[in-house]
Amino acid sequence: MFFTRSFSYQSSLTREDLKRRLIGKHVKIHNLDFEVMEDEEDDELAIVPHAEQEESIKTLPITSVRMADDNGKTKVTIKSEMRKLDMGGPILILIACTVLFIVSAVLHYVADEPMLTYVLGGVGILILVLFMIRLQTGYFDYVRKVRHYVTSKEALG
Repeated sequence: MFFTRSFSYQSSLTREDLKRRLIGKHVKIHNLDFEVMEDEEDDELAIVPHAEQEESIKTLPITSVRMADDNGKTKVTIKSEMRKLDMGGPILILIACTVLFIVSAVLHYVADEPMLTYVLGGVGILILVLFMIRLQTGYFDYVRKVRHYVTSKEALG
């Protein structure tokens, strides 16, 4: 989907050592606590935000860390996805922008009103740009910092 990010790298640590360094730890990002838990069912780690007491509306990622042995090294895949709870707003914004672009394109070919066409297209672009800036400073910033936290655990002892 649009809001899913994946990152892979090779770790020199063993799978068990990397798990030991991550499981049960907490990381604070923008005064929000993320906990690293083991998902026994899928044999991966999950980094989940604790947003129960959060009163402001935030779009937060749930990150899964999958580790596989690869010739004495460990291949680590970090995949961040938007929580299902948070997905409604961004999807509605994308649908609204798409509708504005479609209406603008139809009016461009059907109506003799170029000003309305350009205004609708411009509003759609403005909303999309502001939305992407908001995502980059919010949701994707969380994704980058969680990824950095996981990759930095290799260097720390």
